Amino acid sequence: MQIPFTRRGFFKGALIGAGMAAATGRAAETPKPKIQGLDEVKSGADQSLDWIPYADRKVRVGIAGEGVCSFGSAFGYQSHPYVEVVACTDLDPAKCKLLQERVKAQKTYPSCEEMIKHAAEDKLEAVYLATDAPSHVKLAIIALEHGLNVASAVPALLGEDQLEYVPKLLEAVKRSGKLYQMNETSAFRDSCFRMRTLYEAGMLGAITYTEGEYFHPGDNKLDGTGTPSYKGWRIGLPPQYYPTHSNGYYTCVTHKRFTEVTCTGVPSLKVRYQKNKYNNIFGSEYAMFKCEDGSAARMLVAWDTPSYGGEDGRIWGQKGCFVPEKGGYRGWFEKEVKADAKKWNKRALPKSMSGGGHGGSHSYLTDDFIHGILVPGHKICVDVVTALNTTIAGVYAHKSAMKGGERIKVPEIKL
Repeated sequence: MQIPFTRRGFFKGALIGAGMAAATGRAAETPKPKIQGLDEVKSGADQSLDWIPYADRKVRVGIAGEGVCSFGSAFGYQSHPYVEVVACTDLDPAKCKLLQERVKAQKTYPSCEEMIKHAAEDKLEAVYLATDAPSHVKLAIIALEHGLNVASAVPALLGEDQLEYVPKLLEAVKRSGKLYQMNETSAFRDSCFRMRTLYEAGMLGAITYTEGEYFHPGDNKLDGTGTPSYKGWRIGLPPQYYPTHSNGYYTCVTHKRFTEVTCTGVPSLKVRYQKNKYNNIFGSEYAMFKCEDGSAARMLVAWDTPSYGGEDGRIWGQKGCFVPEKGGYRGWFEKEVKADAKKWNKRALPKSMSGGGHGGSHSYLTDDFIHGILVPGHKICVDVVTALNTTIAGVYAHKSAMKGGERIKVPEIKL
């Protein structure tokens, strides 16, 4: 018999609001837009829980990129009790100065490459890459080769042309023995966190179906260029090249991968999709995946959503499911789940940190990364394999859309 679990104290969560595209650490010529997602700060954490210290020293960190989205300062490194922000950088000197003020960095560099070059001199242990999306994978490889732990904004790589970097990134992680984390915000949104907790506890059973969606509202003008970006990397971007906020509702719950995809692309009326560097006409791409565990997943990414935006997901298993309801979430399970805050709610953050944007996920990602560096055996949620499985599935989804929905196999990622 299935018993509906309705206790608001367990499943109450903020409605998933508007999503936000990844940070660009480079200068933009247009005024800074209002970026959706940064004001979604409810984390779902039980504030009555005490934070449990886990180390006795600080990690020396360098931060790259403030840019359009102010991501360099938005993830709370400057407020973490086990972090010392030693250096920062942005290609725009004004942004670099602003980032330094916000994160209280001791020194600045004119580029991320220069900061990494001087890592040994500055005794850096880790870098956080909040730069433009096309630079993520290249800078991550350089940093790993210099013996640094790496946290990167999403996506791990951008598009088909960067698939050649996949083996290079994996090799850099193996050779260095350092951590690579992709800051996929869905992983620590309240909804995804609870899905993962239930899945790991066996309450969902074998997964049968998962849904994830990332609907990003752009400007409503047909002739607009959208959110500003360094060298216009966002202009005409295929939606499934930026799939992590939807795909994470499967990969960051099960840590399994997608094996096959068929995807439908919907042409956009906006001018930026008529001619662009990607030769892409689609403003929305809707993918159906076959998954490693034999289940199915529907993952949607859309830029043509002028009146609605958000990141959200749902999951069904043979023993239970977790789906939205008005005002929060609701689960149905084979047996009753008790609302044990210490077991089911997010662990506490240090008192010096707030959850941050994107559903209060920012600081949890930062703490998970620092925890992984300082505590041997702590497995971070979005490691290099999960990051790549989450990202490259979208590249193959776009390939399918370009071929009229042809079914395509998604390569396996192994470390």
